[in-house]
Amino acid sequence: MQLQLTMKLMKYIVLLLVGMFFTTLSFAQDDITPAAPGVTYGNKITAAKAIKVAELNKSLNADSVYKGKVTGKVVEVCKKKGCFMTLAQPNGETIMVRFTDYAYFMPQNIVGKIVVVDGTAKLKTIPVERLQHYAADAGKSKEEIAKITQPKKDIQIMADGVLVMD
Repeated sequence: MQLQLTMKLMKYIVLLLVGMFFTTLSFAQDDITPAAPGVTYGNKITAAKAIKVAELNKSLNADSVYKGKVTGKVVEVCKKKGCFMTLAQPNGETIMVRFTDYAYFMPQNIVGKIVVVDGTAKLKTIPVERLQHYAADAGKSKEEIAKITQPKKDIQIMADGVLVMD
């Protein structure tokens, strides 16, 4: 009888912990500091020696990898939990920015802000499945996602830190 009572108690504790875990995930965006000038995410960084997105394009044409700081305007952030953001390019395309080891996330109000990103930029070919995944995370409709049928050559940045400038 004691063993059955202990097993039932253990089952309720496990269910309670699982419920708390999923509740925490659903409110994860609430724990992220809102974007404002001077706020940093990830490693603390400064704007010193940051290049603009247009300069990054030129640098990656010459080399396959760029390590350093890039400044640009945020045009999109993952709507699920802020697990990626995109920066505007002069040609209307965007640069995908993800965060090293998912160690930090971006708030929804960072869209439209100028940021400095410190990390490693690479020119990559993104497979269709990954592009569709990003589109789903960004809150795109099923119709928009279905239109993604070709891989895309794109700049991606793996960021160690982000500084909000304006």
